[in-house]
Amino acid sequence: MAIRNTGPLAGVVSATAAGGRLVFVPSRVRQFGVVLGASVVVPLCIAAPLLLLTLVVAALTESGLVWAIVWVGLGFTALAVIGLSLALTGTMSTTMVRWIEFRRQENATQLVIAHFLRSSTVAAADLQRVVVVERLRLGQRKSITVVLHMRGGTVDCEPAFLAPLSQVDTEALLNWLTSQLGPAQAAVEHRTEVDRNFLCPDQWWTPSDLAALWHVPVSAVEELAVHHGIRSYQYTPRGAATYSADKTMTVYDPSRAHEVAQELREEHTIDPEAEGTNEERAGTA
Repeated sequence: MAIRNTGPLAGVVSATAAGGRLVFVPSRVRQFGVVLGASVVVPLCIAAPLLLLTLVVAALTESGLVWAIVWVGLGFTALAVIGLSLALTGTMSTTMVRWIEFRRQENATQLVIAHFLRSSTVAAADLQRVVVVERLRLGQRKSITVVLHMRGGTVDCEPAFLAPLSQVDTEALLNWLTSQLGPAQAAVEHRTEVDRNFLCPDQWWTPSDLAALWHVPVSAVEELAVHHGIRSYQYTPRGAATYSADKTMTVYDPSRAHEVAQELREEHTIDPEAEGTNEERAGTA
């Protein structure tokens, strides 16, 4: 019987009779439901507009040919649903990891990797390192993956849809993995991947946006942006272009905005007078 963790890793980590378990898919039934639902919704969303239009034309014209097209379209949609369901279910069953468990056997540690239909056991000594990959966009986590690097290759462990692991504290997860892998001397690493793909300039940020994020006056944004190497772009909004061709505004690339915010917080923690210095600098500017 597994004993659930009640701390920051609640719903993610549990203690079993054999060892510590990290759960990526809390419920197989729920995950199958999500996959089957997606298999139905995606083809229907693509085919529904065309089918509805053809159905209206068939009802108005009472043409046998158009009705035949409707039935053929429904048949292809059904085949698409069945094919996509089989493909997604097969992929999920063979590649998705439900949980991993670290089992201590006397002086050795074994790693059990449980998939949907099978499980495999490897010696923790064969585990070279574990990398927690966190993907960010505008400072917010979009996904998290635990990558097991072994001598025979890598295994990507991703949480299921709305699984608790998606919201877990990264530091707590790293500490837990380190405690489990201590005897095996396997390294635990953390890597962040920032999505820096933004349309220019519609999705870029105004000086007011950066000032609110950085907690500085708007007048200090330009100098800080230059200092930290944030790209800027001047353009004329569409609405303003209609009435005044001279009305332009400066926007900034948001890809590093949250990174700079963290750097500024660290500077203020080390030097409490730094915030006042920034404000004085802005006042003189």
